[in-house]
Amino acid sequence: MPSNILLIVDDDFINRQLLKNIFSPFYSIEEAESGAAALEILNTDPLRYCAIFLDVIMPGLNGIDLLRVLSERKLTETVPVFLITAHASEDKIIKEAYELGVMDVISKPVMPYIVLRRVNTVVELFRSREQLSHLVKQQQIELSERTRQVIELNRGMFESLSAAIEFRDVESGEHVNRIHNITRILLSETEFGDGLTEGEIDDIAIASVMHDVGKIAIPDAILNKPGRLTSEEYDTMKTHTLKGAQLLENISSLHENSTYTYALDIARHHHERWDGNGYPDRLRGDEISIWAQAVSIADVYDALISPRVYKKAYDIDTALSMIFNGECGVFNPHMLDCFMSVEPKIRIMYQ
Repeated sequence: MPSNILLIVDDDFINRQLLKNIFSPFYSIEEAESGAAALEILNTDPLRYCAIFLDVIMPGLNGIDLLRVLSERKLTETVPVFLITAHASEDKIIKEAYELGVMDVISKPVMPYIVLRRVNTVVELFRSREQLSHLVKQQQIELSERTRQVIELNRGMFESLSAAIEFRDVESGEHVNRIHNITRILLSETEFGDGLTEGEIDDIAIASVMHDVGKIAIPDAILNKPGRLTSEEYDTMKTHTLKGAQLLENISSLHENSTYTYALDIARHHHERWDGNGYPDRLRGDEISIWAQAVSIADVYDALISPRVYKKAYDIDTALSMIFNGECGVFNPHMLDCFMSVEPKIRIMYQ
């Protein structure tokens, strides 16, 4: 319930009674006979008032002094304060009052109808603003909850597709988890992710688990062959980039997903290389998105130091030499520098 209590602060009983007579038919009235008494009241629960009236001239803590305290506490932003003075022509007082956040200056002698109209208008304005603020906060809470639910749904959807890859390829389960972690570290803890928000990095990390989704369409005989692939088999394996992108394009429910664009790009382009000798589109340099580049280095690093059905794991130092020597294709030099700055943290995952 909005407050309907006015606080009248004036050392003169007659002045307080005059205002009380004007407002009591419409508001509950509380009184304070000095600035110090009012401050003691306001120290307890200042927001219980819908408006505060301050007389300028009072012994001790005067109206301007009390207004200064209320302004410092930012109470003038939530409760309208009216200054009552017989010296409305004194520009210095009026100027300071407005600078301190007073809502209006009311001149004595008070004209009942006018002051009632002015105060009612301001009180209703503040109530409307408070209701709007409450509504906005409530909508923000609801939006945050819906966003959380969508994120969880997105995550679940991508994890389900990732699980389908793992079912086809027993090596892929832990692999995609590590790719997720490496991608996040590279983008969130180095300059390579500069320009990306935390939310975008979250989306990219989730999308990274879909980099090999196209392997669902690769025959088992090739996918799990215990040995090197023939040239023809390798060409078939390379089509997982196109098949993955096509698969994601065909799932229309994902198109409105904030992670979808990243996943589609990563699935298609995580085998592109900086010098244009990757596949499938032979992109080069900055034509390759930074998220596809991040996943590409994570994918190669993990593949080298993890055992596969067709090879043993390389030790980490050998794997790094192979990456820097270009044995796995040419990578963005800046990305390699960034990767090396966090590689000690990444290798902990493999210990």
